[in-house]
Amino acid sequence: MQFLAIDIETANAQRASICQIGIVSSRNGTISECFSSLVNPEEYFDEMNVMIHGIDEEDVEDSPTFVDIWDEINRLLNNRIVISYSSFDRVAIQKACDKYGLPHPNCHWLDSMKMVRRTWNEFSTKGYGLSSVCNYLGFDFEHHDALEDARACAFVTNEIIKKSGKDLEYWLERVLKPLNLENINYSKSISKEGNPSGEFFGEILVFTGTLSQTRSEFAAIAAEYGFNVKNSVTKKTTYLIIGDQDESKLNGNIKSSKHRKAEDLLKRGHDIHILYEADFIQIISG
Repeated sequence: MQFLAIDIETANAQRASICQIGIVSSRNGTISECFSSLVNPEEYFDEMNVMIHGIDEEDVEDSPTFVDIWDEINRLLNNRIVISYSSFDRVAIQKACDKYGLPHPNCHWLDSMKMVRRTWNEFSTKGYGLSSVCNYLGFDFEHHDALEDARACAFVTNEIIKKSGKDLEYWLERVLKPLNLENINYSKSISKEGNPSGEFFGEILVFTGTLSQTRSEFAAIAAEYGFNVKNSVTKKTTYLIIGDQDESKLNGNIKSSKHRKAEDLLKRGHDIHILYEADFIQIISG
């Protein structure tokens, strides 16, 4: 059974701002080919992103652009099953292609985070960040290095195949079906009061952008951990979680109004944590 695992790091909140890419090929449970490169995104670096992956402008100054390495990436991805941990990397590749007027790769995308949540009951609603799952499975890696994350994604995928006894054709259909979450009541309301026994009780959280689950689902999970979930960013907000941004709805801006307001409050001395969805998942995973 053969597939590719891919991971992307970005320079800023725009998914097209790829600054590192890692790809590994897995055949019958063994890594057979690797590709890794720093990428000059031809864009600015946000300090939040630099803090996460440690890559800055100087690191990529002499690196190829996405266009320079596109032929090799397209060769690897073409007509393959390509697995990423969450939708982040798929969207990043597609946005970068749009940015440079390149065609989207002709491949089948599969989200291994969704596979994890349908394989292990303990990860169905919480704790399913890549580092948490790898720790559970005993796999050590350097998180937020693109090649290392791609290796980790491949390892997790192979473990799922072993445990489930199902091939990737099965999983391409299974991830489209809902989870069985009978013990959680997902109402349509986004605003939720946090569990007083939760680790993050007293923290006030707001979501912006499109998440890998509905906001009501994420709100229910966040509330279990103690977060008070609200609709709008205020001076009381302590966490803003960023999903995919639809540029057509940003009115010419590169960040949502909630994101901009949170950054303004942060500059004025308010204690606000601004995280991407994947990093929020890692936080609540412990």
